[in-house]
Amino acid sequence: MLFTLKKVIGSLLMPLPLLLILMALGLLLLWWSRWQKTAKTLVTLSWLLLLAVSLQPVADALLRPIEQRYPTWRGGGAVPYIVVLGGGYTWNADWAPSANLINNSLPRLTEGVRLWRANPGSKMIFTGYASRHNPVSTAEAGSRVAQSLGVPQRDIIVLSSPRDTEEEAAAVATVVDNRPFLLVTSASHLPRAMTFFQRQGLHPLPAPANQLAITSPLNPWDKYTPGAQWLMHSERATYERLGRVWQWLKE
Repeated sequence: MLFTLKKVIGSLLMPLPLLLILMALGLLLLWWSRWQKTAKTLVTLSWLLLLAVSLQPVADALLRPIEQRYPTWRGGGAVPYIVVLGGGYTWNADWAPSANLINNSLPRLTEGVRLWRANPGSKMIFTGYASRHNPVSTAEAGSRVAQSLGVPQRDIIVLSSPRDTEEEAAAVATVVDNRPFLLVTSASHLPRAMTFFQRQGLHPLPAPANQLAITSPLNPWDKYTPGAQWLMHSERATYERLGRVWQWLKE
């Protein structure tokens, strides 16, 4: 129950649903109350905020400080395990295997496979539970895609029970013991994930993937035109900051 409540409240606090709720409240006041000035202020402020978080300079300024916490892993000694945290997925056997990994999942997996190839003899660990009505778990989906990319099944460990990052850390602890491992997840998620794994007494080596905040030059029309891509970046920044607050409250 707490897990579901956390997910529902978190989704409603994302920029788009939250600002749409505020706009709806403003419209209700505008049409069915005497608080005309308050209603106009609420609608105008919500619209301006939605515009701002849909622009690349604003969105990536929110996301970049989180993503830059850890650099891309370039080596530093062999490691026995590569842990790839679960993310969005579905499973349709008629699709190309990689098409089943949605949003952040595919970049995490491809970075994990790159690191596995750079560490001969290592094992890949995939984590994540099965969403409702899905025939496989996110961990199993990751395993199948990795096998389609050349990783043998004998080098893969599937942990299908964890529902969130905290549970993933506890499950991984039963496998890796005190040995070091590469922790692969989205760059924005990695600081929070590192805290959960370190609380388990583990020794994760940060290996960020799926960096989103752009630092290279962009066309002016891309940089200053509102877009869903930039809104998604703002959403990631908001999600991780809310996650850190929840993490702090649970200490």
